[in-house]
Amino acid sequence: MDNAKNYSMPLIGDHAPAFRAITTQGEINFPEDYYGRWVVLFSHPADFTPVCTTEFMTFASMINEFRALNTELVGLSIDSIYSHIAWLRKIKELAWKDMKNVEVTFPLIADITMEIAKKYGMLHPGVSNTQTVRAVFIIDPEGKIRAILYYPLSTGRNMEEIKRMLIALQKSDAESVATPANWMPYDDVILPAPGTCGAANDRMDNINENMYCLDWFLCFRQNNHLPDSTDYLPEGLPYPSIYHQRRKNYRKNN
Repeated sequence: MDNAKNYSMPLIGDHAPAFRAITTQGEINFPEDYYGRWVVLFSHPADFTPVCTTEFMTFASMINEFRALNTELVGLSIDSIYSHIAWLRKIKELAWKDMKNVEVTFPLIADITMEIAKKYGMLHPGVSNTQTVRAVFIIDPEGKIRAILYYPLSTGRNMEEIKRMLIALQKSDAESVATPANWMPYDDVILPAPGTCGAANDRMDNINENMYCLDWFLCFRQNNHLPDSTDYLPEGLPYPSIYHQRRKNYRKNN
């Protein structure tokens, strides 16, 4: 029972477990200090490890992209604050791909007691009792956990996917829609399915130029239509989105 308690994890929809911690940017009170902003809280196995180094260089190089999404990054591992400082100073000396002189300005939590790692289920005994796996918790401005990702020690995370998930969550919240498989920003979105037979009939009887349906329960809204837009041009049916071009533009502009 004790082990089960130690290695339990919060679930999607739960409020993020609270803690105070020493970080490379000073003490934080989490999640209270971050209310009103989204947070990507992530763990890494250890300082001065190769995969983690590439991840931190990538996250740090994207920090302005995340902040443009009202999102802060917070890292964690079971290492001392002095180990963290030494590692981040070394990272600034490295060059990889198009990244060099990268300064990590987001907080990196020192969790040598493992207390926070255990609260968030970041320790998986089948892998290691002393190193956290690559966990990612996306936490909304109300302090609620909205998404959880786990990666093994050997596999680096895809930061673009984490960013894509943030954008999708924010779009769903703002517009009461869902996002389909392989959705990318600028792709079409899914309208909520009707909850009654009458609503299903109404949906199919009132398809307009800004939407299209594969069936009553699967209807899409064209992404180039916004309710307050006066200059949009409806796309032709039945294939309303030029996905490849839109994804190309998204990557170019971000």
